[in-house]
This record gives sequence, structure tokens and C-alpha cells, in this order.
Amino acid sequence: MDTETPPHAATSEDRTVAVLTYITIIGFIIAIILHSNKKTALGAFHLRQGLGLIVTGMVLWVAGMIIAVIPLVNLLSLILWPVIGLGLFVLWLCGLIAAAQGQQKPMPVLGEHYQKWFAGTFA
Repeated sequence: MDTETPPHAATSEDRTVAVLTYITIIGFIIAIILHSNKKTALGAFHLRQGLGLIVTGMVLWVAGMIIAVIPLVNLLSLILWPVIGLGLFVLWLCGLIAAAQGQQKPMPVLGEHYQKWFAGTFA
């Protein structure tokens, strides 16, 4: 079985795994299950991107909870959180669009890092 399928030759099944990765945590879990039955380069790529986005969101959430107890910094966070939320939304949207198009295009800024950090996962 060829796991090095070029991005332009992605089947609809490959795209399904890639797109499900970005549709809620439940979709991510379903994508992992589907990918475990038929491993593809596109599925693995987007699962790593999705995992990176989930980890980034969780780290930022924990940081926000810690910052929330510091009064002066908490005021600054009222400005930062909408910007951070918008940034995460843009990353999510970029990943979803690339998945729907069957492309292995990393998310801006962090996408290449996600591929390196999670290189051994979903292979």
C-alpha cells in the first residue's frame, strides 16, 4: 500500500479524514479511527496539524486561567483574548480549507512546527 500519495491525487476518503480532523474533538477522534484503518499521507498530515492546534488551544487556555488571577495582567488579557481567539480561528480555517482541497499545506506560523513536533504520530 502506497502511503506517499501526492496531495493532488487525494481520494474523497482521504479528504474525509483530513476534514473531520478539524470538525470538533469528536470529529478528530473519528478521523483517528478512520485513519488507523487506512493510513494515508494526507490524513496523517492533517491529523498532526489538528493535534497541534488542539494542543496550542489548550496551552493558551491554561495560560489564560493562570493570568486570570493576576489583576493588572487580567485587564490586558481582555484585549489579547479576542486577538488570540481570532488567530486560532484563522489557523483552523486555513487547515480546514487545505484539507477540503486535498492539500498538505501547513497552517501559517505554527504548521511546520506541528509537523516536526508530532512527526512520529499518525504515521
